[in-house]
Amino acid sequence: MATAPAQIPTSFGHELRACLRCRLVKTYDQFRESGCENCPFLQMEEEQDRAVECTTPNFNGVISVMDPTRSWAARWLRIGKFVPGVYTLAVSEALSEEMQAICEDKHVQYMPPRR
Repeated sequence: MATAPAQIPTSFGHELRACLRCRLVKTYDQFRESGCENCPFLQMEEEQDRAVECTTPNFNGVISVMDPTRSWAARWLRIGKFVPGVYTLAVSEALSEEMQAICEDKHVQYMPPRR
C-alpha cells in the first residue's frame, strides 16, 4: 500500500518550519494551507494560530525520506511510520502543554526533544 507523500517545501529560505511533533519540514504557508500530513489532529489548516504554535523555524539539518518503512535512517530518527517527505534531524522546542494534551487525548505518541 503506497502512502501519499507530504508536500515538498516550495522554497528553502527563512520561511521553512518544522512540525514540533513529527518534524516534517514545509513552509509556513504550506502548514497554514494544508496542515501536517502526519498530525491532522493538530488542525493547523483550520486554526491559523496553530501553524505557528505547532511548528518552529529553529531546527537542525534536513533529510528527505522516500520510503520511510525501508529506510534505516528513518527508523533511527523514529519517523519510519510517517509519510514520505522532508524532515528535520532535530527540533529544539517542545509542543505546548495544550497541544501535548491533544496528542494524549488522541492516543498519539509525542516525544519531547532531548535536552
